[in-house]
Amino acid sequence: MDAVPAPLKRLRLQVRGTVQGVGFRPFVFRLAQELGIAGWIENDAAGVVIEAEAAEPALDRFRAALRAQAPPHAAILELGEEWVAATLQPGFEIRASAAGGTPTALVLPDLASCDACRRELHDRADRRHGYAFTNCTHCGPRFSIIRALPYDRPHTTMAGFVLCPACRGEYQDPGDRRFHAQPNACPQCGPHLQLLGPDGGVLVAHGDDRTALLGTAAAIADGRIAAVKGIGGFLLLCDAGNAAAVQTLRDRKHRPTRAFALMVPDLDAAALIAEVDAAATAALLGADAPIVLLPRRPGAPVVPGVAPGNPYLGIMLPYAPLLHLLLEAVRRPVVATSGNLSDEPICTAGEEALARLHGIADVFLTHDRPIQRHVDDSVAWIVAGEVRLLRRARGHAPRPIRLAAPVPPLLAVGAHLKNAVAVARGHDVFISQHIGDLETHESQRAFATVIADLLSFYDVRPAAVAHDLHPDYAATQWARSFAAAAEPSPVLVGVQHHHAHLASCLAEHGEAGPALGIIWDGTGLGADGTIWGGEFLLGDAAGFERVAHFRPLRLPGGDAAVVEPARVALSLLHQLYGDEAATLDLPVVRRIPEPKRHALLQLLAGGFNSPLSSSAGRLFDGVAALLDLGDHASFEGEVAMALEFAVTPGETGRYPLPLAPQAVLDWRPLLADLLADVRAGVERGRIAARFHNALVHAGLVIAERVGQPRVALSGGCFQNRVLTERLAAVLRGRGFQVLQHRQVPPNDGGVALGQVMIAAARLRAAED
Repeated sequence: MDAVPAPLKRLRLQVRGTVQGVGFRPFVFRLAQELGIAGWIENDAAGVVIEAEAAEPALDRFRAALRAQAPPHAAILELGEEWVAATLQPGFEIRASAAGGTPTALVLPDLASCDACRRELHDRADRRHGYAFTNCTHCGPRFSIIRALPYDRPHTTMAGFVLCPACRGEYQDPGDRRFHAQPNACPQCGPHLQLLGPDGGVLVAHGDDRTALLGTAAAIADGRIAAVKGIGGFLLLCDAGNAAAVQTLRDRKHRPTRAFALMVPDLDAAALIAEVDAAATAALLGADAPIVLLPRRPGAPVVPGVAPGNPYLGIMLPYAPLLHLLLEAVRRPVVATSGNLSDEPICTAGEEALARLHGIADVFLTHDRPIQRHVDDSVAWIVAGEVRLLRRARGHAPRPIRLAAPVPPLLAVGAHLKNAVAVARGHDVFISQHIGDLETHESQRAFATVIADLLSFYDVRPAAVAHDLHPDYAATQWARSFAAAAEPSPVLVGVQHHHAHLASCLAEHGEAGPALGIIWDGTGLGADGTIWGGEFLLGDAAGFERVAHFRPLRLPGGDAAVVEPARVALSLLHQLYGDEAATLDLPVVRRIPEPKRHALLQLLAGGFNSPLSSSAGRLFDGVAALLDLGDHASFEGEVAMALEFAVTPGETGRYPLPLAPQAVLDWRPLLADLLADVRAGVERGRIAARFHNALVHAGLVIAERVGQPRVALSGGCFQNRVLTERLAAVLRGRGFQVLQHRQVPPNDGGVALGQVMIAAARLRAAED
């Protein structure tokens, strides 16, 4: 007697996660064919919908394979299931995307070129040989070109390029790796290059890509500066081995000392100029292709002016076909820095670049694929063998941070410096690409554009808007204006800066808390109206207690002390010696003109225009100035970095940093012993090491005194490798669970995530 066929069942699956633009639909199509499953799959605004019909054992295998065998860049976060009536539909099909619905699908970040596309790029027999816009479902632009969800070609900046028959055949073939690759193109139907002169005159006409590339390479080899339109905006490139070219770029960009990033053709070239271990190799070759900070090799073939006084070089590999081809033509390391003036957003359009980069770039290599939104390069570093982010942008934005518990629709506008904003809904917090310091009109305009973009993209009407406590910050003022104009008006939630750092670190690790937050940075308005920055906060997103902090010092001239660490040094000396500080025989004192010296001491004595600050960052600045490591800072943290780089590795001594009444870490004994070492001629590296060791020991003492087993390290000072690695190591050695940032930066680029968590906690408390 013949066996009775198993009854057919039909399963409807709602797949949510990173499932658009990653080859997920062709993967499902092939899987269904392999398992003999009928049905269909389509994109919608929330992700992907599948209806699968087969006997139940086949459906079980299908569900298991969806997770186990998904494409490398796919991520299934939720898999909703519903049994529906069988239809006896023959075969399996890929349907056109469904319209409507709330847009919640996760958009993939821009991805570095995959191996297959790079092979085609160099294959003379391939029709895409040497084509600067080669991509597939495994690589290429995503976030920088998408205009709306679902992620289909008409919703991208590729909508104006009509596919040729060959590309359309790939695009429509589920067996091809370019099936529904939205930026798919070739030399017959896609974007092309053009080379322009400094005033916009055409040097190489649109479409002559090879000549434009070679012309750009020749300009760089000749010592000129090239503005190159990349994935998320323009880069400024020059020969990293040409001291005059590097100095010219510094002068024109108004960037006197901050390190430039480098781009090299391949991993072998990177290993010639920096120490590249296994972790660095994985980071450089990853799909996010960030700038990675690596130890500089002695004799590296780049000029010192690339990173003055810095033992690390920021290195990245080409992440787009255009950059691969250009670096192969240049055949040397190049400076590759953002196409902007300092503190301004990166340029994205040709006309904008010609206007804003006029006088900086000598040639402009541009193209006709529009960039929907600016996306800078991400920056990573390796701490204790782990890759961590210092700037979250290309390759990461807008990938969300997944929360353990859902939150209502929220907007967080971030910090004033290193700004990034965040939009939250449900279990996801979508953190924007790096925006930067909100010091200029251009950066504030970019800030507002990014917020409008994210709110529109995910159709979020925030129930609350979280902002910093400081009333004068541009982000705070924008939040107030937005809330006043919105209908219905969202709740405004003012968030203490260092509390946001703590909540951010907890959220990234999926921890509810409580934890002891060791939060050390430069500036943040405290709950008591003074400037905080050397904080020990015990708490969670719902609240905190300030259990200890550094002894406050005065900052003569307020913000002027941030750019003139010599002022901070004088303030430190004033607390030890009073007015005699003006007569001390120290280089930093002597270099302050006598009239200015006495004027500053009057400010300190009277407290006028000299706000109190417990900032650890300013303590670093002042000590660095006392050690003659710099009186002025052209960028935040410059002299503090010099203090870190001066550390003698083997020094184990430390200065006293006692805990005074009211849980105040009193740095005066530290300063007295440090100055005694200076006068005794102790080597500067040993003094720098003893200072760092004092702070590490103080962190351990407070942690043991508080007794909370979980410790979170956050704030800009934890971009200091010596401080971070030593403090984390001693805490773990004493049995503490140490939480450190990985997916978001420890600096203010991670603040928006903490603001989201605190706003959500406040809304919950208001409902209870």
